[in-house]
Amino acid sequence: MLPVATALVTGGSRGIGRGVCLELARRGYAVAVNYHRRRDAAEDTADEIIRRIGRPALICRGDVAVTGDRDRIVDQVMTAWGRIDVLVNNAGITSLGRRDALDATEDSWERVFAVNLRGPFFLTQRVAREMIRLAPSGALHHPCIVNISSMSAFAVSTNRADYCIAKAGMSMMTRIWAVRLAEHGIRVYEVRPGLIATDMTAPVREHYNRRIAEGISPIRRWGTSEDVGRSVAALASGDFPFSTGDAVHVDGGFHISRL
Repeated sequence: MLPVATALVTGGSRGIGRGVCLELARRGYAVAVNYHRRRDAAEDTADEIIRRIGRPALICRGDVAVTGDRDRIVDQVMTAWGRIDVLVNNAGITSLGRRDALDATEDSWERVFAVNLRGPFFLTQRVAREMIRLAPSGALHHPCIVNISSMSAFAVSTNRADYCIAKAGMSMMTRIWAVRLAEHGIRVYEVRPGLIATDMTAPVREHYNRRIAEGISPIRRWGTSEDVGRSVAALASGDFPFSTGDAVHVDGGFHISRL
């Protein structure tokens, strides 16, 4: 028996991706957990979805930067469940070495853009084609694509130029796909996390503990992967039928300009 609704979450094994997977499962989705290296973490996330939440899950290995891997991920989900109702483009890496802009390297630039922008764009293209193919049958449940960008889409870090520019590009990518897919009933959104407590932010935890205490954001705490997951699930729910292309900030109010 096919699940009621399905979701594919890239980079779903840990951190923000894990939070998104678990929250979508709590909302009734069968979840495909994509991972690149940490199979053990992906298995742990899938196990929690199946055993504790009681929803179907599968794990899909693949690097979103690689064309063959993207196709294999989508083919695996389509073979298992016959459709993808929600795609969450979450997989991403930070700037390699966090070099100053004057010392940035082309190798880091190419890898960051491949994972954080080119991969999500062409994965969206592939999944959107599947959604469009199935749309006339009425099989899809609120088809939706959610791109996880970052506060770095608008906040400058001079030691992560490639990361910031790739995330800014994802904002435009969201609007492009929102316009292109609207006629097919597919909504596209961007979620911009702020300071979220994950493995990626662990190296700067002490620094931002001080910044948070000083009021870098009006809500003075670290965000959690659950905060982001609940935002994604709300967008995927279909409760915003006359909205698309929107950017939702999950940053404790960091984005608000203050005097």
